[in-house]
Amino acid sequence: MGGPFKSFLSALHVLQQSLPEEAQLIRTALVTARSAPAHERVIRTLRAWDIRLDESIFLGGLPKVEFLKAYDADVFFDDQQTHCELAADHIATGHVPHGVANEP
Repeated sequence: MGGPFKSFLSALHVLQQSLPEEAQLIRTALVTARSAPAHERVIRTLRAWDIRLDESIFLGGLPKVEFLKAYDADVFFDDQQTHCELAADHIATGHVPHGVANEP
């Protein structure tokens, strides 16, 4: 069981584990507009899947684009088309057509 990114995150985890700790070639950050207590589910899920994140940023409703630009992110995925459209001019972006935001 898992969402649309479980296999991607699992493969990323295997790749991270195969690299020396000091290499840090791949850094992962979870950036979400959510805030407490909604953050707890994602943290518990990632821990259960044994997925390592370098950073978790819970923006509490603040826009993501300015943060992503400042963070100098390479790739951004979001389940809301609007967030993807706002970010696409600044970062490689992928829409994840999953969840409540994508139901007709």
